[in-house]
Amino acid sequence: MHWKTLRRGMLAAGALAVAVTVAFAVATYADLTPWKDYQVSDAVYQVTTVKVDAGMTDAYLEGLRKTWFASMEVQKKLGYIEDYKLYRSDLPQSGEFNYLLVVKFKNTADLAPSKAKYEAFMKEWGESRMNESRDLAQKTYPTMRKITGQYDFREITLK
Repeated sequence: MHWKTLRRGMLAAGALAVAVTVAFAVATYADLTPWKDYQVSDAVYQVTTVKVDAGMTDAYLEGLRKTWFASMEVQKKLGYIEDYKLYRSDLPQSGEFNYLLVVKFKNTADLAPSKAKYEAFMKEWGESRMNESRDLAQKTYPTMRKITGQYDFREITLK
């Protein structure tokens, strides 16, 4: 290798190291102020991580259609939630979870327990669906999946 080429490579690596050091130093000393430098959403995203066993995807989705999806539709219709989503990893055997169940609430107050909301939901949901959901949750789901985490998130928007 020619010494000029080697020298150019060393200078480029040195410049990169300086740039990375400066970037880390700036990030370390940054003092951001909420609502001035970034906005925290009122909306709360409740996220449940689930590990579904190999070969159980279709059975799990079938159960979710009868339980989670159906109950989310009722809650959305009643105005208790803004939205809900289900995500599945393209790599189902990697990591601690392979599914995300996400529910979007307008704000923290919508997470609070409410007898009136519970009674309205149960009236809409019905006793027969409640029994079917209970059986799936207590008997079937434990044989095919494990809940690995539950989280409440808020969106952060940098200004």
